[in-house]
Amino acid sequence: MKKINIGNSGLLASEISLGIMRMNALTHEEATVVIRTAVDNGIDYFDHADIYGRGTSEEIFGEAFKELGIARDSVMLQTKCGIVPGVMFDFSKEHIIASVEGSLKRLQTDYVDALLLHRPDTLMEPEEVAEAFDALHKAGKVRHFGVSNQNPMQIELLKKAVTQPLLINQLQLSLTHAPMIDAGFNVNMMNNPSFMHYGSVLEYSRISDMTIQPWSPFQAGNGKKGLFFDHPDYPELNEKINTIAEDKGVSREAIAIAWLLRHPAKMQPIVGSMNPERIAAICKASDVALSRTEWYDLYKAAGKMLP
Repeated sequence: MKKINIGNSGLLASEISLGIMRMNALTHEEATVVIRTAVDNGIDYFDHADIYGRGTSEEIFGEAFKELGIARDSVMLQTKCGIVPGVMFDFSKEHIIASVEGSLKRLQTDYVDALLLHRPDTLMEPEEVAEAFDALHKAGKVRHFGVSNQNPMQIELLKKAVTQPLLINQLQLSLTHAPMIDAGFNVNMMNNPSFMHYGSVLEYSRISDMTIQPWSPFQAGNGKKGLFFDHPDYPELNEKINTIAEDKGVSREAIAIAWLLRHPAKMQPIVGSMNPERIAAICKASDVALSRTEWYDLYKAAGKMLP
């Protein structure tokens, strides 16, 4: 699998990451197969969060990873913190440090390669976040930092205080949910796609050398439930995906991921499948080269209109 430079850090990782949110539904044996399959197919970056499965996703991964005997320095582990489910968001120094300590224990590791702040906390004090980052970095418990679901001004506010580079922004993005791309096409327009829900975060990320990690890359857009594959609202998109997939000899999931990888922003999609066969099929996206015409054809087939 091709590698991607995370931010401008020199940290080289697989251009596809495996998200562990649903690992809490697996047995120990199933988890070992998932991890082994991912590694065998070139994935070396695993995305976690303290709240996934209320911590059990990290626990199951930690136990399975230990049993597999994979060298810790051959993979990168990323976790996220800052959400107290159903209660609040918490970027306090105490919460950040406690969350990382919990993740390290569950993952059975001395450090994580990256820590992301999961969702914006409007009560955030940048100086307090900086204190937490400094303490974790100095102790060797976190090597790199980033954010998730944040807009450019929220990131700039953090940058006022934190001394470590913010390398990553994890954002929802797919063929059917692409407002950050839609707005870029519809500059100086008055239609709905022109609304900048993200504050030019796509362009900001490229200027700032931040890696976008698209999450839910197969999710149906516009509040629709389920995946866009075989969804009755996306017949043209499914026909186009299937045609290109057949032509290139890969799965439809691989084409959807290849569409994200084709963007020059050099994104690192996070796939959340816990199906070993599907993971192996998705990884073939790294070998797919979509043409400019194919990229635009897929975008338009998703119901998007160019101005």
